[in-house]
Amino acid sequence: MKQKKKKITVSDITLLKKYFGFKGINTICQSAKCPNIGECFKKRTATFLILGEYCTRECDFCAVEKYNPELVDINEPAKIAKAIKRLGLSYSVITSVTRDDLSDGGAEHFAKTINEIKTLIPESKVEVLVPDFLGNTKSIDIVLNAKPDVFSHNLETVPALYGKVRKGADYKRSLKVLRYAKAAGFKVKTGIMLGLGETETQVFETIEDIKSTNIDTLTIGQYLAPTKEHYPVIREYSPAEFKTMEIFAVSSGIKQVASGRYVRSSYLAEENFCI
Repeated sequence: MKQKKKKITVSDITLLKKYFGFKGINTICQSAKCPNIGECFKKRTATFLILGEYCTRECDFCAVEKYNPELVDINEPAKIAKAIKRLGLSYSVITSVTRDDLSDGGAEHFAKTINEIKTLIPESKVEVLVPDFLGNTKSIDIVLNAKPDVFSHNLETVPALYGKVRKGADYKRSLKVLRYAKAAGFKVKTGIMLGLGETETQVFETIEDIKSTNIDTLTIGQYLAPTKEHYPVIREYSPAEFKTMEIFAVSSGIKQVASGRYVRSSYLAEENFCI
């Protein structure tokens, strides 16, 4: 039987507006139409989206819109930090749209956001979910030098499907990003989705590639099309199949694995904080 997720209710929306109605603050929860939005907002948690609402790439599985990117809001890092303090969050996740139009891919803005949070709430832990920065290690270093508690970058899918659903991205480049951050001594995390048309063998091979980067945490979730216009769900995986993937990943040597239909890379990030 397919596991059902509670839909967001009117009361959830009211709560959402109450706690996240800060002027000029976006969340990936809303922009990407995440199925966990109701649960997370009830817990007063969210993944904050920086660098605007429009992406310079257009992945077929993603609800974030591709459009002319906005000007960078230099006050955004401070706004995010104040919002986190007001919410009383001890753990926050910061992500962004992909900004290939910026010379550093938005790395300096990530760093400023981390620094603002750490300055205003020194005890707060910060996880960043970053784009690939086109593989630019100088940009990655800018983010790492701000000392995030967790550095996350999602592979999203198996390499064979990149040309179909992840145009503009490069599988090997993303692996290098993960490997580089881990070699620098950080806690590193990545996530993949199932149901885009991959084979079981391809998933196992991808997990082995992920293990080769020595990352700490892997999330595996079911792809759910945001709308009928997006890439269709090719296959629905059962709880038993998700468990099989989890067992394989753990046996491969990945320290921490979260695998299930509604698992997302930032879902319950504090509870799944890298060991």
